[in-house]
Parts: sequence; C-alpha cells; structure tokens
Amino acid sequence: MSKAFEPYELGGKRLANRLVMAPMTRARAYGAGQTTTPLMAEYYAQRASAGLIITEAAQPSVIGQGYPDTPGIHTAEQSEAWRQVTDAVHAAGGVVFLQIMHVGRAGHVSIAGLQPVGPSAVTAVGQVYTAAGPQERDVPRELTDDEVHATVADFAAAARHAIAAGFDGVEIHGANGYLVHQFLAPNSNLRTDAWGGSPEARIRFAVETARAVAEAVGGDKVGFRLSPGNPLNDIDESDAAETEATYTALVEALAPLGLAYLHQMEAAGQRELTDKLRKSWPGTYILNPFTGEAPTGPDELALIEDGTTDLLAYGAMFLANPDLPARLAQGGPYNAPDFATLFGGDGKGLTDYPTLAEAGA
Repeated sequence: MSKAFEPYELGGKRLANRLVMAPMTRARAYGAGQTTTPLMAEYYAQRASAGLIITEAAQPSVIGQGYPDTPGIHTAEQSEAWRQVTDAVHAAGGVVFLQIMHVGRAGHVSIAGLQPVGPSAVTAVGQVYTAAGPQERDVPRELTDDEVHATVADFAAAARHAIAAGFDGVEIHGANGYLVHQFLAPNSNLRTDAWGGSPEARIRFAVETARAVAEAVGGDKVGFRLSPGNPLNDIDESDAAETEATYTALVEALAPLGLAYLHQMEAAGQRELTDKLRKSWPGTYILNPFTGEAPTGPDELALIEDGTTDLLAYGAMFLANPDLPARLAQGGPYNAPDFATLFGGDGKGLTDYPTLAEAGA
C-alpha cells in the first residue's frame, strides 16, 4: 500500500490517511452574524474520509473579514454554529481543523463597514469582490503598536472559540497575501519599528500570533500556513535571497513552539526553498505543491513516497470529489470541479458532486 493511504499520528489524533483537504473559501455562511449553516456541515461531512480537513478561513474579528458571506469565529454565536460542522465531521470519522484568517489590506470598506488595516498604509493593487461586484481596494490604515498586539489577541480568542466549537485544532493563515503574510513581505510592510525593517522584525507578528494561539489552546492543536514567493494580493517576494532569509528565520522561530504542523502552499520556482524549509522543520510538514494551472492530482502522491512531505494537501480535487481518497487509491475516475459555483450560491457545486458509489448507482 502507498504511504499516502496509511494512518498518520498528528497532534495526538489518528488520521486515516495522509491526504489533506486544503482550506478553500466557499462564501456560504448565510446564518445570522456570519454563522455557518447545515449545508456547510453536510459539505464537510461528505469529505470526512480525508485524513485531515482544514476548513475555509474564518475571520477572527469584524475588521478581519474580506469577502461577503465568509464565516466568523469571534463570537459565541459563531462558535456554537460551527458545532454542527464539527459534530458532522466527527460522526463521519473525520478530523477537522479551522483556518483562521485576517485579510488585512486585502479587504474593502463595504465588507465590514470599516477601513481595512495593514502593517503599513500601502494599497494592494487590484480589485476585490464585494456585494456590489469587483471594486478597487481601499488604502489601508496602518495598525498602531497597540492594535497589532490586540490583533494577536484576536487570533488567540478565535482559537479558543474554535476549540469550544469542537474543532480538533486551528490553522493560522500566514499565506496568500493576507495580514500575516503582509507583515512578512517587504513591499507591504514598510515599518521601521519592532514589527518591520528586517527579516527578523517582519516575522515577529507571525511568531507572536503563533505563540499566543499555542498558549491559548496548546501547540499540538495549531498549524501554520505559509506561501513564500506567492504573489497573490500584490505581494512581492521576488528577491530570492531575502525571501529565503525571511522564511528560514520564520521556520526557526516557529520550531520551538511545538506546533502540530507547518503547511506550505508552494509558489512557482520554490521547490529548492521548499526542500530547505521541510528539512529544517522538526514536525509534520504539509505541502500543497505548485502544479501550474492543473490541480494537485494523483501524480503528486509521489511526494509522500519520496519524503518531500509528510502529508499532501488537495484543493480543487477535494472540492469535486468528496470521496477523493478512495478515488486516488483506485486510480479514478474523477469529477471535474465547476469553478463557476466556487463562491456563494446554494448546494450546487457544493454538496451535489457524486461519490463513486452514487455514480455507480
């Protein structure tokens, strides 16, 4: 049997296999106050055969929301609503972590009714989707030192809400050009105080957030996602030497915290850095490999076999194939994802993809 389909121990939890459902925004939190719904619980329960599910991102504060109808995890009401998701996944035998994401400067004033914030007052070039359609991004307001500390505390509080909701752990979203990544990147973090100005200072927000979350819920219940060199949301980490220095320092600083895993979304041309970071990380490594325009597929299972990663994250393939581990084990066939239904809507493109058994019937 391929190593990909063998059980794996993660933070005291036994995973059925080494296949991870990557976090994917679905924008269907239609409950009052950005709360989850029974439809979302059904969606995740259908995919409980993944070794680990990492849910779509939930904002840790009102100002952390960047898109319409994304779920929150900063109120007791939101925490209680997430319980239907965790109960459904656990009843189906799955393990589930909640991703926590503050969008920072990537948001828009029309989303939360507040001016977006960031490490510096530098606008991200491009548009963001809002209820009124695509709009140019706002100029963010630079966070004060006190506000930076308060934002760290928001992540910790959100993690406590997640564990109260029954999640097996949380993942800090430090990738894809959102707030944590904005502190890491030299083009979005122009600060010259203790939170910027050098790689060691730019990683401080990420490290302090991870430490606070680990202290709040236990390091074995905390994962961290990073994406060195990823240009999403107008991030510029094109200086290879500086990027390597920043992320090497970050991994070295995170290592003593005893986190459950490090999860890398790999960017183009970053495999050499991936190998360096993986070798320097003392715990479980999850890789969402760079595959160009094609989704991660069966060929990437070799990355588990050759030791490039411990666990392998699948995005679009899990979206369209609720029983993806079974399909990978037998070599297909695979449903094709409908990207037109990725964000918002009802169960179409969310819960209506057939399993092998349903297709056969």
